Parts: sequence; C-alpha cells; structure tokens
Amino acid sequence: MESIVLHFVQSEWTSRAMALHDLAVKAMATKGHVIVCGYGRSGQALAQYLEREKVLVIALDSDPERVRQAAAAGDSVVYGDASRREVLVAAALSRATAVVVSFADTPKALAILAHVRELRPELPVIVRTMDDSDVARLRAAGAAEIVAEVVEGSIMLAAQTMLQLGTPLNRVLRRLRDVRQERYSLMRGWFPGVTDEDAHDHEAPRLHTLVAGGSAACVGKTIGALNLQALGVEVTAIRRTGERQVNPSSDAVVKVGDVLVLLGTQENLAKAEMRLLQG
Repeated sequence: MESIVLHFVQSEWTSRAMALHDLAVKAMATKGHVIVCGYGRSGQALAQYLEREKVLVIALDSDPERVRQAAAAGDSVVYGDASRREVLVAAALSRATAVVVSFADTPKALAILAHVRELRPELPVIVRTMDDSDVARLRAAGAAEIVAEVVEGSIMLAAQTMLQLGTPLNRVLRRLRDVRQERYSLMRGWFPGVTDEDAHDHEAPRLHTLVAGGSAACVGKTIGALNLQALGVEVTAIRRTGERQVNPSSDAVVKVGDVLVLLGTQENLAKAEMRLLQG
C-alpha cells in the first residue's frame, strides 16, 4: 500500500516538475509580457485582445485538457497553478509588465497578490471578481485595478440605455469614468429578493431600508454619533421628502420620516436596526 502511495506521490511531483520546466523554457527569452492567470473564456478573450495589440502573453491554467487543446492551436498557454509562487517565478514574473487574474476566485487571487507583493511589489495586478463584495479586500491586498463582473454589466446596461435615450456620448463616458474612479462606490450593494439565488447568503453585503419613526432612537442624532461603522454597517443614502442624499456626511442629522439606506451583512444589519430604533 505504501509503495502505491509513494508511486503516485512521485508521479505527481514528476509531473509538476516537468510542467515547471516547460513553463520556464517557454518564458526564458520572454520579457515585457503580461501573465494571464486562468485561461477560461475571459482569459482567452483577454489574451486574444492583447495579442492583437502586439502585447506578449504567457497564460497559466490548471486544466490540462484546456491547455493541451489551446497550446495545440498555437495559443501561448502553459499548465500551472498561478496561485503557487514557483509557477509565477517560472513564468518570468521578474520580467513581466503586468499580471491579470481572469477568474473570479478571491482566495486564489489573494494568494497571487501576496506572491507578487513579495517578489515585484511595483507590478500592477488586475483582478476579476464576481461582484463588489470583495473589492476592499483585494484593494488592501495590492490589486491595482478590480473588475467586478456583475457591476460592470450593470454599468454597460446603464450606458447603453443612456445612449438610446439620446444622452450625449461624452456625458455617458464621463459617468462611466466617475463610477470606476469611485471604485464602484456609487453602485455598492443590492436589495435581495426571495427569488435571488444568493438571497440566503448571510455573508453577502446587501442593502436594507429603515424608516426613522417618531419614537426611533436615531432621530435627532448625527450619522457619525450613531457609530454604525463599528457594527460593519454604512448609511449609503438618506431619502427625505422625495429627495435622495447619497453618501451623507457624518454630521448629517436624522429626522423623523427619513428613510435610511443601510449597507451590510444580514447579521450586522439586524444589529444596526436595533441600535437605530431602540438605541
């Protein structure tokens, strides 16, 4: 039994060493390239775009069948787990100009960011994520840019709608730039419904509205005095007499009838609601 296990362990290490060798050979004479981590649909589309712009690419993917077929077609992709330090080193990270994480996997993205921060802290890393829930973590880990897929889709829907309504192109582009420069802060969170697939994900940030009635403890207090940040909750807007104030300042005073728009996890929102209503 031990000999069988030893055989498989040795085979795995041999395969891994061969893959690293093949990667190092491919990257030996390469410099000024972009390392694309993940060669799924997004990674392939990105690589094709960069290559059309005459940008050198080395793509890494841990699916051997995908790598076999893509490499046979002439694509610059090599087998390897990009979240491993030795794989990034073999891909000539020291001579790369950028790293792109094309898959939406925050733990692996954080591992890649940690390796890059250690080896090439000045190197820009662009990371893809599904929504805006992990933007802060990825930013803190050193990501130069973060593309939140769901939010980007919403942005493009909004842009196309504005164009169809006759909004000038320069104004549409300016709005797009503003949203991205604010790191999606204008479009954070969402109001979940019972039919949403992740409505029961208690850890996902969500929006929640609360009406400040006459007996609410928060009435007459400033947003800062309520100290909701300590509970992991943020007041993203206040709706008052038909007007909506986005990102209210900490000295904004809550009045009777105000509708507070809160952002946080389900558990933290429950705590915040109790503090706002009961003190």
